[in-house]
Amino acid sequence: MNNPLDPAMPPRALPHAPAGHPARPQPKIGVLLANLGTPDGTDYWSMRRYLSEFLSDKRVIDYPAWKWQPILQLVILSRRPQAKGRDYRTIWNRERDESPLMTITRQQTDRLREAALAEWGEGVIVDFCMRYGNPSTEARVRAMVAAGCEKILFFPLYPQYAGATVATANDQFFRALMKERHQPAARTVAPYFDHPLYIDALAGSVERAFAGLEHRPDVLVASYHGMPERYLREGDPYHCQCQRTTRLLRERLGWGEGTIDTTFQSVFGPEEWLKPYTVRHVAELARAGKRRIAVISPAFSADCIETLEEIQGEIREAFLHAGGENFAYIPCLNDEEAHIRALMAVVRQNLSGWV
Repeated sequence: MNNPLDPAMPPRALPHAPAGHPARPQPKIGVLLANLGTPDGTDYWSMRRYLSEFLSDKRVIDYPAWKWQPILQLVILSRRPQAKGRDYRTIWNRERDESPLMTITRQQTDRLREAALAEWGEGVIVDFCMRYGNPSTEARVRAMVAAGCEKILFFPLYPQYAGATVATANDQFFRALMKERHQPAARTVAPYFDHPLYIDALAGSVERAFAGLEHRPDVLVASYHGMPERYLREGDPYHCQCQRTTRLLRERLGWGEGTIDTTFQSVFGPEEWLKPYTVRHVAELARAGKRRIAVISPAFSADCIETLEEIQGEIREAFLHAGGENFAYIPCLNDEEAHIRALMAVVRQNLSGWV
């Protein structure tokens, strides 16, 4: 379907405007989805640009710049782009020449755009941006304003709140708004970690996955992206919201306690991170006699490098090497119908009073 932000779509003259008045589009409401981001390619310089932007974010790495930037620019970015480039090449969408996260986020946006058009007509337009890389938040906000959006709902696609995800996405959105002469009214979407339709969608994905397995897993591992333990002590609610998502999922499935383990992955740097670490925990499960496990990633709205490469690579290998026999990964909700219904319900709730 046509993207209403297409710059080829011309503005229309305002009704009853005096001669010579600049043409403007009809007033609209924008829904701007936001995800983490993706490199433009798997080559060294594309990876370096992406990693430099990501790891220079003070919400992600909050060390003083005078201490962190020399380490980042001279040490980490001299070798990490090659390694991450190799990882991305194993999952890269070669047909579209883009990362799976880009492909899936676009699909989610298309599905939500269709739903919004059916419910509200052309007065509500839906698009997406990335916190790091392209399409940038600033470019998409600029396009929405140019298309006539006088109100924008900004929706970071993270079920649980963390300063390094939701807050930094919001920061970038606000910075983009600062550059607009005709600044739209703005709302941001709160985390939806306990939304009933989101929990239903997670439970449905687990039930379908388990029904398709020859042997029922002994344990379901809910692996969330990690963060330094220090952030929890400093007031970040992420850990608590992850635990609540796991509990609500277990209750929705009707399972007893001890059937779903909450773990954390993607440890980076010298600090202690939230525990247990997924890669260690799955190995401990195998050594304890749990030969069959399944892993789900409730913190990710779309499959990405952390799920397609890390979970199905490093974490799977750790389990099998420790004696595990059957490892099943349950994909993210991506553009499943139940997920789109949940996201649409969140959008509808947050547009209350605007539509």
